[in-house]
Formats: sequence, C-alpha cells, structure tokens
Amino acid sequence: MPAFASSPITVLTSGVGSGDHEADADLLVALGEVPDPRKARGSRHRLVTVLAVSVAAVLAGARSYVAIAEWAHDLPVTARFRLGIGRRAPSESTIRRILQAVDLKALDSALSAWLFARLPDPPASPQGAMSAPITRMIAVDGKTARGARRLDGPAIHLLAALDHTHGVVLGQTTVDGKSNEITAFAPLLDRIDLTDVLITADALHTQRGHADYLHKRGAHYLLIVKANQPRLYSQLVGLPWAGVPVVDEHRDRGHGRVEHRRLKLTAIGEGIGFPHAHLAIQLNRRRRPLAATSWTSETIYAVTDLTWRQARAELIAQAIRGHWRVEALHWIRDVSFGEDLSQIRTGYGPANMATLRNFTVSRHRLASATNIAQACRYTARHPNRALALLT
Repeated sequence: MPAFASSPITVLTSGVGSGDHEADADLLVALGEVPDPRKARGSRHRLVTVLAVSVAAVLAGARSYVAIAEWAHDLPVTARFRLGIGRRAPSESTIRRILQAVDLKALDSALSAWLFARLPDPPASPQGAMSAPITRMIAVDGKTARGARRLDGPAIHLLAALDHTHGVVLGQTTVDGKSNEITAFAPLLDRIDLTDVLITADALHTQRGHADYLHKRGAHYLLIVKANQPRLYSQLVGLPWAGVPVVDEHRDRGHGRVEHRRLKLTAIGEGIGFPHAHLAIQLNRRRRPLAATSWTSETIYAVTDLTWRQARAELIAQAIRGHWRVEALHWIRDVSFGEDLSQIRTGYGPANMATLRNFTVSRHRLASATNIAQACRYTARHPNRALALLT
C-alpha cells in the first residue's frame, strides 16, 4: 500500500531541490534522499516512511525493531498521515529488513547533514582576536557495540565525530573488522567541513598521517600522547615542565568527587618532529571522592598545531574537557538505549540503529534537553512530540 496521494511525504519529497525553505526544513526531505535497497515490486511502504517511523520511534525511546513497530502500530490517524502510513503500519519484519539493508553511510550522512544545518552559528570573533579563529571543536572517538558480536567475527566497532559545544553527532562510520579506527579517521571526516575546526582525539589517533591530513583540510588538532608513541611520549615527559608556569587552573565539585586541574603549555623545539606541532601540553588532574581524604593524580600530555597566538589557555582547557563529552554519548547509548545489550547483529542493522540513537541524543540536545532518558520519556507520552522534532 503506497502512501496516500495527499500525504505530506509526497508533497515534501516532490519539493527536493526546489529551494522551498519550509520543505527543506523537514527531516523527511533529507530521508527522501536515501537510496532504497529494495526492488520496487512488492514494496508496500515507501522507504522514507519506514525511516521516518524508525527515527520518530527511537526519539520516543524505542530500543529494538519490535519496539519501533509497536510504536508505529499505536499511532493515531493524524500521526499516520504525517508519516505517510496507509491502512497498515510497517511490521517488525519490514522495519528489520529495511534497517538491515539500507546503506549506512547514506542514512548517517542524511541525518548528520540535517543536524549540522541546525547547529547555531559559532559566535563572531571579537575585534582584535586571534587570526584564523577556531570556529568549532570536534571530538573523534570509537565505541564497540558489544551485543552485536557474531560467532564468526568480532562485534561491530563504530567511529563517531561529535561537536563539543552542542553534543551533536556530525558523522559516524563503521570500522572494518580487518583494520582499526586509524584507517576510518579520514573517511569519516571527509564528510565534514573542517576549515578552522579543532579536532580532538585520543592517543590512538596521534598519527603523523592524521596530522598531515588535517593540515591539508585547513583544520587544527589537539592529540593526546601516550606510550603507543614511545619516542614522542618520552620527549614530552622530558621537557622542563618544572620551570613552566601554570596557565589555567580549575576546580570542580560534583558527581561525588572533587577534581583539581592544572594546565601548562610550552613551545616545541625542532627536536620533536611531530608534523606541524607548535605547542606541548601538560595537564595534571587530582581527584578524590567526597567521602575520602586521599587524592589520586594523573598527568596527561598532548600536542597541538595551534600557535601561541591561537592557543589561549582557556581554549586548550575547554578542548580537553570537551573531548570527554563523547564518552558521555557512549554512556547514554549504553544506559538509556541498552546498546551493549542489544543483540541486533545482521547486515547494517547494528550500525543503522546506532545512527538512530546518535540522532536521538543530538536532536534532543538541540531541543535543549539535558537528560536524554527523561526527554525520551516525555516524547513517548504523545506521538506529536516526536513528530514535532522532525522539523
């Protein structure tokens, strides 16, 4: 059964490329660009309908194919009309087959581009500020979907790029089981405009090739250095940090602990040969639980290609703290959506469901939600709340 002739889906998708502002604001337009992997014969539901239903259901907290189908089955007539559903809502098997087969890159690109277009513009640089200001900070990090492990191979591993300021996922890709995150780094960022963007990443991505790639793209980097780069790490540790003044100091109290951070910056000499690097960073973090008296201490080293003129102390401190926001995304996907417990394993299903979860977290954050689980429960109480988030 095709969508109703007067369905908003038909109207909206017919406006693709027409420059109509109202149509372009609708997520269904973006989803209409995703290629349909099915043969036309025998297809009861339009692809954009099934994808829109899946997105809206996950916005309401659905964790599985069955939950998506049940959410669609209970929709009132007005919501069905909005999504282009005919007499019968898509079944669990239809949703499962489509999410297993639809191209993961196309779906992720459509959703990420729609989110990116709705990010607030970065604040204007004040007069007399540094040249080539940082317009955005993006964290790159990976996560394994442990429940998607198969008997014949490893669990699916996903690499994501997340905007520090708004917590919005700007892209995600799968990591080939025969390789690792390093090879997926450039293909993921190829989709994003990196001009004057600061990329933060953990020690795995402290690679000369990554530094050269970001330099060519007009981006900057701040990369953590650990023992997987032994020569660089020993060089940074051996710098005369005792004589370097603290440029930023911050104390936090929350989440059951007290944390004290002290940041130092120093110029890198010619002896440290990491591409385009200008500054070395030392961050000392001391923590203790509120109920304890003893402290634990950790010292982190990093390099950046930002110059003294660009690398304000507060910018570096903000970038390092902001990078851990991607860990919060992983925690939400595990706790609020049970990703590590999910046993969706076939085809592109695990990656596409992770993309829907990323979109849900990002969309709720753009709607000013600070508690994603609470936002999903609020959205689940009325279908119109999920539909409102599609525009």
